Amino acid sequence: MGNRGMEELIPLVNRLQDALSSVGQSCSLHLPQIAVVGGQSAGKSSVLENFVGRDFLPRGSGIVTRRPLILQLLSATMEYGEFLHCKGKKFTDFDEIRKEIETETCRLTGSNKGISPVPINLRIHSPHVLNLTLVDLPGITKVPVGDQPADIEYQIRDMIMQYICKENCLILAVTPANTDLANSDALKLAKDVDPQGQRTIGVITKLDLMDEGTDAREILENRLLPLRRGYIGVVNRSQKDIDGKKDIKAALLAEEKFFLSHPAYKHMAERMGTPYLQRALNQQLTNHIRDTLPAFRSHLQSQLLSLNKEAEQYRQYSPDDPARRTKTLLQLVQHLAVDFEKLIEGSGDKVDTVNLSGGARINRIFHEYFPYELVKIESDERKMRREINYAIRNIHGVRTGLFTPDMAFEAIVKKEISRLKGPCIKFIDMVSQELINTVYQCINKLSSFPKLRDETERIVTAEIREQESKCRDQVLLLIDIQLAYINTKHEDFIGFTNAQPTHNNQSNKTVVAGNQVRLSSKVIRKGWLTISNIGIMKGGAKEYWFILTAESLSWFRDDEEKEKKYMLPLDNLKLRDVEKGFMSSKFVFAVFNTESRNVYKDYKCLELACNSQEELDSWKSSLLRAGVYPEKVTGNGSPENFTDPQLERQVETIRNLVDSYMSIIYKTVRDLMPKTIMHLIINSVKEFISSELLAQLYALGECSALMDESPEQQRHREEVLRKHAALKEALAVIGEISTSTCTTPLPPPVDSSWIQPSSPTLPKNSLTGARPMIRGHAPPVPRVPTPTRPTAFQSADGLQQLTGQPSRGPFVPR
Repeated sequence: MGNRGMEELIPLVNRLQDALSSVGQSCSLHLPQIAVVGGQSAGKSSVLENFVGRDFLPRGSGIVTRRPLILQLLSATMEYGEFLHCKGKKFTDFDEIRKEIETETCRLTGSNKGISPVPINLRIHSPHVLNLTLVDLPGITKVPVGDQPADIEYQIRDMIMQYICKENCLILAVTPANTDLANSDALKLAKDVDPQGQRTIGVITKLDLMDEGTDAREILENRLLPLRRGYIGVVNRSQKDIDGKKDIKAALLAEEKFFLSHPAYKHMAERMGTPYLQRALNQQLTNHIRDTLPAFRSHLQSQLLSLNKEAEQYRQYSPDDPARRTKTLLQLVQHLAVDFEKLIEGSGDKVDTVNLSGGARINRIFHEYFPYELVKIESDERKMRREINYAIRNIHGVRTGLFTPDMAFEAIVKKEISRLKGPCIKFIDMVSQELINTVYQCINKLSSFPKLRDETERIVTAEIREQESKCRDQVLLLIDIQLAYINTKHEDFIGFTNAQPTHNNQSNKTVVAGNQVRLSSKVIRKGWLTISNIGIMKGGAKEYWFILTAESLSWFRDDEEKEKKYMLPLDNLKLRDVEKGFMSSKFVFAVFNTESRNVYKDYKCLELACNSQEELDSWKSSLLRAGVYPEKVTGNGSPENFTDPQLERQVETIRNLVDSYMSIIYKTVRDLMPKTIMHLIINSVKEFISSELLAQLYALGECSALMDESPEQQRHREEVLRKHAALKEALAVIGEISTSTCTTPLPPPVDSSWIQPSSPTLPKNSLTGARPMIRGHAPPVPRVPTPTRPTAFQSADGLQQLTGQPSRGPFVPR
């Protein structure tokens, strides 16, 4: 009766299935089982009923099995059945079991021959069975009937493949003896996924219905159309016997008598019949389970380890204990403060390698976006000169001035300083918003407690807005301080003498916006850009490695910088935005020459594309630092023409003085703004979260209500604890298993080339409007190479694997 020393193995695996099915793990772990595959009316259901010794499966013409039936047979003293969807209810009447299968099938598939891949789980306890776990699958059909779709053959085939493609599934290929075995659909499907025949067991039914004078002796002796594991013949009840309510026990006796009395089969009668098939399957399933246990245990242990810490926390948490709630509140606020500080100051823990966040984004605002906004203010040279011209003429009035008026310089400087307020306020808003986003990122970890999360968000956001208001007032005060006194004695200010046009060659001046010194060798930025406006006839858009210095923009074939393609001087270059194409995912800008000269070969402008908006903004900022300013849309009216040479010299003098003084202001503002924001907003918010937040939460007087769990968290906690308990139970079950067993060697390989791969054809008469589906063959199972040295386990069913190495079969989507 099966394997000595392993008689409890299959019941233990059934316990595993029960333990893991409660947490939805059975599908992912692929527990070992036997799949029964065959065509319609091949006798699959009769074989299963013979195993049980009872009539309990639905009967009828055409397709009867329309959902997979996972049948667990357990040897026991009492005889009854249990359904997984009817937990706690025992069925002692097997007619009721049949009705329940029919009812549950119709519940999902309807009553008109529809099918469903959702299995029905049935466990039968009986003193007349051996421990087996089988899956009864719908019979292979080619012609749709009733509500079945035109591609019913493919749907059933896919459903079967979901089970038999797994390496730990044994295949019971059932074929009637009165059909052509070489064209057996069951054997064809089995060969698709098990080309070496290590998992396939052939079953020949209806031997008593063969034509007179014919027999299947050579097939059953595995001499004709051989299989590696050979064939086992069975004789089932005929439809007449079933209609006449012939007892299965009597049918088994008749089967035994048939084999003992038939001249072609009597010499191998002890290896034929349902009892022998049952014992053989029990042996193979038991050995198969034993060989998959090492990898199975390793998988469970890894899942358990990943849940241990979380489950331990949930076990100690008592939702209704006030002391526990208070402690949890304190811990959550402390963790929030630590997480916020790590995101702002940076940390090596859990580094985000995909996106910038927290302090890194604020740093980018400090040193890229804000300088970019400042440079844009000073980029309109024509407007500046026009304003200086009007200021000088308005100060002189009706008189012609002989000297350059310093009042014009002061008026223009104050106007330029006042223009700083807009970028500075925008700068504060950007940092505040980024700080709020960082707080949201930290507060999301409080989602288990919705009230606590909402109150924390409200309090911290209010604090950020308050500090933002203080910072805005402070920054406006700093600008007003700069407006209060124009310090022309500053050590970096060039003064009137050095501002004279005769002493300052504009083309060679070294003082530029921001008081930065142009050095031709200084590299401002490197990176990949695509030149997108080159026509297809000239090679099309290509990606190059660009290097921007204070004097030129060069590009190379690659980042090794060996093969230079071109060097473009920055003189007279301007920057222009280019609208993003409809189908393009690139972000584009263009550089062009203000004197309408070609910038590259015969191109008037060079369109450069990058992969993100952030990269685009960064390149623009770098070009501005190099003195390549954006194109400005000028107002109405012609540009101012100077007819008075003296006025022109005065404008140039004031322009140089303003440029020198504003460079000092820009340098001061660029330095003070990040410091001011860091002190008044960021550090203040960090201090508030770490020292004041908890006190304000307590001041609400609703600490107990704040710690109410969300329904989702409550379900998650219960799910984690249930899953953890199920995994522990499963490992305990595996720990009870003894690995001592009797095994039989795997038969040698045979030539199974007579089995042609399955190649079903599409139904000719498809449903109206249905689109034909094109499907390929089943995915082949990779051949297992014969090892050159002994492996840790050599299984009786031919699966060779090392300890702890799971067998990997082809993936078939569910």
